[in-house]
Amino acid sequence: MEFLQDVEPLLRIFWYIAAPVTLIFIVQTILTFVGGDSMDGVEADFEGDLSGGDAPFQLFSLRNLINFLLGYGWAGIAFYTLIENKVLLITVAVIIGILFVAIFFMIVRVFLRLAEDNSFKMQDTLHKTAEVYLTIPAKRMGKGKILISVGGSLRELDAMTDQTEPIHAQSTVIIVKIENNNILIVETI
Repeated sequence: MEFLQDVEPLLRIFWYIAAPVTLIFIVQTILTFVGGDSMDGVEADFEGDLSGGDAPFQLFSLRNLINFLLGYGWAGIAFYTLIENKVLLITVAVIIGILFVAIFFMIVRVFLRLAEDNSFKMQDTLHKTAEVYLTIPAKRMGKGKILISVGGSLRELDAMTDQTEPIHAQSTVIIVKIENNNILIVETI
């Protein structure tokens, strides 16, 4: 980097940060997309989790340090001629570095939502209301059908009742028990 010999020291520092960090960022990105996400294994010894839950994302990690330095270095270079006050320039560069980390948090959060398990589980129907689709015979003398919305999808499931009267179509019921992991026991509301 011989062209940096004649520039001011602060601009030189910004370049010395931005250039290598950009290369590391490019390598991280390529490794992420090809499945070799090995750079994320370096984490701090203390808890930096912002969500307060069991999220797999740490605030203080090598990836976030790279994101911060990427924003900081390039913001310093970009605004060096526009902002003459060096303290203000460094402050703006720090804020932009923090914004880079925040944007990365939002992107990771979106990708984590895509990885949610939305598969149907019979346990999710317990204590929910449903509409009777086919009449449910009294005292478990046969099966009827109910329509229930679980996880945003409508399901048609087998149902029985312990009541002395049959439950007719279009009645509203509540699921009180699950038997044999596939038959719902319902009662009228």
